[in-house]
Amino acid sequence: MQEHLILGQVLCFDGDPRKLGLDTVHHESAGGVLIRDGMIADVGDGAALRAAHPSVPVTDHGSDVILPGFVDAHTHYPQTAMIASWGKRLIDWLNTYTFPEEARFDDPAYAADIAGRYLDLLTANGTTTVASYATIHPASVDAFFAAAQARNMRALTGKTCMDRNAPDNLRDTAQSAYDDSRALLQKWHGQDRLGYIITPRFSPTSTPEQLSALGLLWAEHPDCLMQTHLSEQVDEIAWVRDLFPDARDYLDTYEAHGLLGAKGLYGHAIHLKPREISRLSEVGAALIHCPTSNTFIGSGLFDMSLADKLPVGLATDTGGGSSFSMLRTMAAAYEIGQLRGEALHPAELLWRATGGSAEALHLSDKIGRVAPGFEADLCVLSLSSTPAIAQRSARATTIWEAIFPTIMMGDDRAITQTYVAGTPVTSVP
Repeated sequence: MQEHLILGQVLCFDGDPRKLGLDTVHHESAGGVLIRDGMIADVGDGAALRAAHPSVPVTDHGSDVILPGFVDAHTHYPQTAMIASWGKRLIDWLNTYTFPEEARFDDPAYAADIAGRYLDLLTANGTTTVASYATIHPASVDAFFAAAQARNMRALTGKTCMDRNAPDNLRDTAQSAYDDSRALLQKWHGQDRLGYIITPRFSPTSTPEQLSALGLLWAEHPDCLMQTHLSEQVDEIAWVRDLFPDARDYLDTYEAHGLLGAKGLYGHAIHLKPREISRLSEVGAALIHCPTSNTFIGSGLFDMSLADKLPVGLATDTGGGSSFSMLRTMAAAYEIGQLRGEALHPAELLWRATGGSAEALHLSDKIGRVAPGFEADLCVLSLSSTPAIAQRSARATTIWEAIFPTIMMGDDRAITQTYVAGTPVTSVP
């Protein structure tokens, strides 16, 4: 049995503060987390835990805040090397930057290099769980899962399926999408901390036949998640209307082919119609908010009031998103909320990046909370990582005033430690 006691300020969420209020958040100003064999065994007053376990090794993080590790619910690891590419909107951006880069992932060595680099960037930024798209190449899925398995990370991905409106070297077929996805699912799903996600990129790049094939696969494996994109940009929606003239709306292009369900993850979802909102709510599907991507590519402003009706996770959406940091992502979510007339509370921002995303990924019984019985995926956050942040947080009279400057101005320098299954994986002096 391996035990480790870490000390610091501790924030514990019992649920969504948007729906349940701030009483769901508990702050221990001098707290502790007892880790046993990769799991959280106890949480509470640091001195009391130390006295109760005098022989357990201790790491004292001082006034730094112990949080759940961040959960990034929608991203594209193959776009790591092309992040922050200038000047395009969605469709041109895909053709100019994304597709040429994704074509390189037919090389297993290249896929392995990017996968390792990407996951290391995540943990340096305090992210311990990620749901990513791969490319059409099975090797891209193998590389990602192998890199995550080597790091003992909780990670999810799937072969990104496209059989039209993409370069010839990035197209599969309805049958090969089904066959490849099924084989990869059987190889990786449920291994260690890994999960397979059935992944049609979006309706414009899949024929109805391919969408139906993936809907069939999902029906055969309902324990899997399914991820795709929905209503990201207005010109994309017009394109979908031209491609699917009989569909009631964008969501119907998925629903008609068996790709609407409670374990569906619908990225962006900015320009939804009332029927789409109603159907998503009826089935309990999750929306994934990607704020830095939405502003960087000029997509629009997500309506966070949808979180009153639906699970909403938070995501970087790299490389359309402009940062690997969930702190920067929370800051962008706050800014978008302000533009829509709602100032999101720091507690909600932190929840979206942890427990909210875990809920969207159907992992809320395993990750996203600092509580006994949960996996010890944690990040430790400095509230004085830069002089600008330090001088502002020094004036704080509440934990929320203290932590908000780091949400708005923090980056990887604010992450003093990341723990994956109880093991420290990165440390910044």
